[in-house]
Amino acid sequence: MLLKYFYDEKLAHASYMVGCQRAKEAVIVDPGRDIEQYIEMAEKEGVTITAVAETHIHADYVSGARELADRVNAKLYVSDEGPAEWKYLYLDGYDSQPVHDGDHFMVGNIRFDVLHTPGHTPESISFMLTDEGGGANKPMGIFTGDFVFVGSIGRPDLLEEAAGLVGTAEPGARDLFKSAERFKSLPDYLQVWPAHGAGSACGKGLGAIPSSTVGYEKRFNPALQFADEDAFVRYILADQPEAPRYFAVMKRVNKEGPRILGSEHHHSMLDIVDIDDAIQSGTVVDLTPSPEYAKGHVPGTINIPLPMLATWAGWLVDYDRPTYLICEPGQLEEAARVLHKIGVENIAGGFVSSEVRSHNLATEVYATGTPVDLSNSIESGEVKLLDVRSDEEWKEGHIEQAEHCFLGRLPSCLDNRARDEKWVVHCRSGARSAIAASVLQAAGFKNVVNLTGGYLAWKQEGLPSVKSQPAMSS
Repeated sequence: MLLKYFYDEKLAHASYMVGCQRAKEAVIVDPGRDIEQYIEMAEKEGVTITAVAETHIHADYVSGARELADRVNAKLYVSDEGPAEWKYLYLDGYDSQPVHDGDHFMVGNIRFDVLHTPGHTPESISFMLTDEGGGANKPMGIFTGDFVFVGSIGRPDLLEEAAGLVGTAEPGARDLFKSAERFKSLPDYLQVWPAHGAGSACGKGLGAIPSSTVGYEKRFNPALQFADEDAFVRYILADQPEAPRYFAVMKRVNKEGPRILGSEHHHSMLDIVDIDDAIQSGTVVDLTPSPEYAKGHVPGTINIPLPMLATWAGWLVDYDRPTYLICEPGQLEEAARVLHKIGVENIAGGFVSSEVRSHNLATEVYATGTPVDLSNSIESGEVKLLDVRSDEEWKEGHIEQAEHCFLGRLPSCLDNRARDEKWVVHCRSGARSAIAASVLQAAGFKNVVNLTGGYLAWKQEGLPSVKSQPAMSS
């Protein structure tokens, strides 16, 4: 048997290739949209991708299941559990087998048994793997998708928090408790192969280790220590990370079927004379490192450095308008791949960042200042202070004079805010607040300062902070 692990660090997403070397066939479990990596690995290992197994309709990235079915004629094994609104809608025209609890299918001599494990979503399933070609008659591991992670468990509130399905979080949590009890009845020796690692918003406190075992998780996973259902529900619904706004888009896209990109899909650099029209018609994202952006940028653009694009574009890009990029030509396709993975489909092209500067278009700047420089004006109320950290960070401690709005929700927090006043913006260390400074300027705020070093630097200087203050309303 062949088992290959693929990990997308930008999305904290894990996918797998399971191959039967005797039959020279392979299945991809929970594929991402960048399918070239699977095709190249299959060619290298001398197997043909004949199937895709998907644990649920993903919310945090665009699935590659349909792209693989279209490109290599892979058969789709997807869940047919859950209510009607959570059924796959694109299966007509593809070789597919909707599966239920208790079903099984074979890829060569490898057996996959289906377990319905709802809670994260109603249709969620897991796949137990048995290598019958190796003579085994018991499973060796389980692909848990977003059900059980290393050190955590899938959150049940995404349908309510991200997709707006009011009243689904608590029933989902109770389903998740029952699924967890079923998981704890599995043999301790089973390996656990989840679909996410540390950094994913699909659960809280995910570990960075790629795999685990049922026995280890039963002993040390905090979410699996509850015998009382009500206590579990309270635990699992508390202190979850913010659900990115684009998760609702992903659920719809993956249910209806993502657009087929094809092997020839590419993007082009545009003439710099069109940049003003781009700013008027869409979202223009400058990938320049923030210190350089602060010293000069095109008015009306927002700044998301390339390493942070996967995390923040889904919050800040308008999915209903075209997206343009300011970057170097060699960055365009990489950035476009990242955006396509989170469902940004209308990528109109890029403008060369060096041309922006050579044409003297980078006419806007914003200032930076240290806590020592700014503390007097902050404490006196001479300037407005905006904290863009997460709700959890805010609760742990914040500057008394600050108003709070998480960066991802910032565009909806800006109505009725005085655009002619001086605003100082901060986060933990200064990276997120640099993005926030660009969002404020693009929204018409004229005098914006990024607090150098953020809240950490403020505390290191021994400046005062408080806890438990109502958040800034949107």
